[in-house]
Amino acid sequence: MSAEFQKIDASKFRFVNESERLHDKKFEDKPIGYFKDAWIRFRKSRASVVAAVIILCVVLFSFIAPFCVKSHDQTFMVVTYAKKPPRVAFLRDLGYKTGCTSRSFSARSLMKALSTGVGAEDYTGKEQISFETAMQSDYMPILEITNAVTTIGADKTEVTTYTADIETYLEVGFIYKSIEQSELENILAWEKEHGKHVLYPLVESNEYCMDATDANFWYKSDAKGNPLTYNAKGTKLIKVKEYDPAFVLLDNYKRDADGNPIYYEYTGGGDVDTAQYKIRVLYVNYYEYLYGEEPNYFMGTDAQGRDLMLRLASGIKLSLFIAICVSVVNFMIGAFYGSTEGYYGGWIDLIMERISDILSGIPFIVVASLFQIHLAKKVGPVPSLLFAYFTTGWIGIAALVRTQFYRFKNQEYIMAARTLGAKDRRIIWKHIFPNALGTIITSAALIIPGTINYESMLSYLGIVKLGSSQQTSLGTLLSDAATIWTNYPHLMFFPAMMLSLLMICFNLFGNGLRDAFNPALRGTE
Repeated sequence: MSAEFQKIDASKFRFVNESERLHDKKFEDKPIGYFKDAWIRFRKSRASVVAAVIILCVVLFSFIAPFCVKSHDQTFMVVTYAKKPPRVAFLRDLGYKTGCTSRSFSARSLMKALSTGVGAEDYTGKEQISFETAMQSDYMPILEITNAVTTIGADKTEVTTYTADIETYLEVGFIYKSIEQSELENILAWEKEHGKHVLYPLVESNEYCMDATDANFWYKSDAKGNPLTYNAKGTKLIKVKEYDPAFVLLDNYKRDADGNPIYYEYTGGGDVDTAQYKIRVLYVNYYEYLYGEEPNYFMGTDAQGRDLMLRLASGIKLSLFIAICVSVVNFMIGAFYGSTEGYYGGWIDLIMERISDILSGIPFIVVASLFQIHLAKKVGPVPSLLFAYFTTGWIGIAALVRTQFYRFKNQEYIMAARTLGAKDRRIIWKHIFPNALGTIITSAALIIPGTINYESMLSYLGIVKLGSSQQTSLGTLLSDAATIWTNYPHLMFFPAMMLSLLMICFNLFGNGLRDAFNPALRGTE
């Protein structure tokens, strides 16, 4: 069946979007630079990003920490507060236990520790304060008696051992000082201004004082340190062997003819400026008088009584300074040396490789030791250690660069550049070196944790002496804590924690750089 076609009038048609040009959407791709592409891939490694953030935080800590402590610097030393745990004043004011440790006490040692709080409150020697009442004092070193265990001793008598939390800064209690009259007047003025007691009554050196050099034996005791009290008839002093919260100590203060306690005693000197006085001070208040604030050490103190946080910040800066200097210098030396032998090859490569083999055969610990013995006295321990690293530390980078140059120097684009008349220097630094840069940067970044590790090891072993009042290193702090860390764990914990963070994070950071700068992964998601 045939269809019949009819011609349609053209006037019935009209153009749609006659004034517009219809075309397909044009997609444009912008080129991504080498480093931008590397940054995109680096961000995808969460472990590397976290490691970089931690490294940044550690570095910021090393620079910010000194500004958080306004009253002293890292050279500031208070031997009386040596080896003390962390104490944060504002946390203590909020009721948290800081600067304290848990310890076992016999009944006698517990009463001696409690006597510090009693003596601090009984300023006049007339208060008659019991142990239980003194527990509420701000100067009481015993914060809480947590446990008491009674056992049968060898002589068939009961022996009670107490476990208590003790505030080690308050444990210092009282000390004797010899001062000039001008300072005595300053202390008296400070007491009046601040309403706190620094001077406390002197103690008689008699049969009731166990140790005349220990200012904390202010109460009457026998030769073994047991507190004394009167018997029921009040006619004889008897020793107290068992702890009783209601017990009241008998003071052994020096008194004048009227029975008033004596707070200072003239010991020599001819005028106001040279007159010497013996005083007995409550050290926590004496510290505040000297330095304008109560003891405040965020990470405790080291074995010499210096602020461990400031020493740790100094150690981090020194360790990072050494590591970064070594990484940068060895990177430049290794890049130049490796590119030269890798590009030219032949007898030049043969001679240079033999030199590298000779140097690499010398143990680094021997090189460092020799430099410390013969050079450290002239230029100092840090420059001497840097020279030791510069002597052999570049060999690994040089070998890596040499391998990369052998890989790329015979590529077609290198041959094309040489054909067009490019000089060797341009071919090395403009064409070959950028292609090997990713692998080299990764290796240079991994030099940093290796350097920190070696520096810490050398300092810990005492081969390199980096410890002084002006500077220290992480290895030196670990070495100082090596023999005492079981009793004072904070001395080992904080340096070890920082060293571990730096080692782990720099390795993770280096792994992230390796993947980011890997040419085989460029452009991949």
